[in-house]
Amino acid sequence: MSSISPRRMRRVLIAGTAALSAALLLSSCAGGAGSDTESASGVDAATATSLADFGTMEELEAAAIAEGQLNVIALPRDWANYGEILDLFAEKYPEITINEQSPDVSSAEEITAAETNKGLDTAPDVFDIGLTVALQNTDVFAPYKVETWDDIPDALKESTGLFVGDYGGYMSVGYDSSKFDAPEEIGDLLGSDYKGSVAINGDPTQAGAAFAAVGLATVQNDGTLDDFQPGIDFFSELNAAGNMLKLDVTTATIASGETPVVFDWDYLNASHKADNPAWEVVIFDGTGYAGYYNQAINIDAPNPAAARLWQEFLYSDEVQNLWLKGGARPVRMEAMIEAGTIDQELADALPEAPADTVVPTEEQSSTAGTLLGEKWASAVQ
Repeated sequence: MSSISPRRMRRVLIAGTAALSAALLLSSCAGGAGSDTESASGVDAATATSLADFGTMEELEAAAIAEGQLNVIALPRDWANYGEILDLFAEKYPEITINEQSPDVSSAEEITAAETNKGLDTAPDVFDIGLTVALQNTDVFAPYKVETWDDIPDALKESTGLFVGDYGGYMSVGYDSSKFDAPEEIGDLLGSDYKGSVAINGDPTQAGAAFAAVGLATVQNDGTLDDFQPGIDFFSELNAAGNMLKLDVTTATIASGETPVVFDWDYLNASHKADNPAWEVVIFDGTGYAGYYNQAINIDAPNPAAARLWQEFLYSDEVQNLWLKGGARPVRMEAMIEAGTIDQELADALPEAPADTVVPTEEQSSTAGTLLGEKWASAVQ
C-alpha cells in the first residue's frame, strides 16, 4: 500500500452514484473467455461450484491457463500483503496474465464496475469486499466452495459459498508515540491532549474500517452490536470536543504527522511503522471488535475458471500464511494450527487478541448500517 489506499478509507457499505458508474469504465484488456465458459475438458466453468466439477486441480489449472487472464479489482499491493500474494500467483501461473484494475476503489465500487462492464472482458472476475456490501449484492456472486471449505468457520462463510471470509483482524488505534502517550482506554481520546488529532478512515456509512471504528466505540462504551448508538454518541462527543480530525488518512499524512491518531484495523495500522518509526498500535482492553473481509466470484466473470483457481489459491496453506505475514489473521488459522501447517513464528508475532471479542452478525451489520445512515451525519457535523 505505497500510500494507504482510499479503499482503506472507503470500503463502501452503500451503493455509489450514477456519476461513479461512468468513471469506472475500465480499459479493455486482451483475452478473456467472454461468454464461452466451457473448458477444454468440457466443464462449464461458469457453473462450477467446487473443484469436483473440474475433476482435479490439474484440470482446473488447465482450464484457467486456457483462459489466460484474471481480472482483479480493489487489491492495493500494500493491503494485508496483497503484493506478495499477487506476485506468487503470477510466478505459479505465468501463463495467466493478472490485470490489476482500480486498486484503490471501494467495495461498492467493485460491484459498480461489475455492473458497468457486464458482458465485457474487462469485468472483474473476483471481488474482495466487506460484509455489508456482500449482503447487499448476493445476486452478483457465483457460489463456489474451495477445497479447504470445511476448515472455514460456519459463521464466516455464506452457506452456499456466495461469499467467504478470508482474512481479518481487530479494530485498533495507531498513534504517534513522539507526540502522545499510549491511550489506555478509548475515553482517553476525549481529552484535550488529542485536540484536532483523531481520525477515522472516512464515513462509516460508506467505509468498512470506519464502520468498525463505531462498532469498537460501541462495545467499549458498554453497548452491544445490536445497537450502535453508544458508538455514535462517542464520536459525537469526540467531535464536540474538537478532537475529531476530518481528514483522509494516507501514508503521507501518517509520515507528516497530519493524522497522528488513527482508528484502523490492527494489520493496517501496524504497517505504518515503516512510514513513521514512532508509530505504535494499541488494542484496548475489554471487548475487542473483529472483522473479516470476504472473497466472492463475479457471476458474470469473463474468466470463470481463473476466478475459481484464484479462490483455491487464496485459501491454500501457503497464501493463508501470507495473510499472516501481512499481519492479518487468516480465516483457516485455527484449523491450520491444529494441522501443524501454520507459520508459528508469524502467528506468535501477532498482537495479543482481546480476551472478549465480538464479530457482528449479518443482521447486526445491516441494522447498524441503517442506524448510521439515519444518525451519523447530524452527530458529527
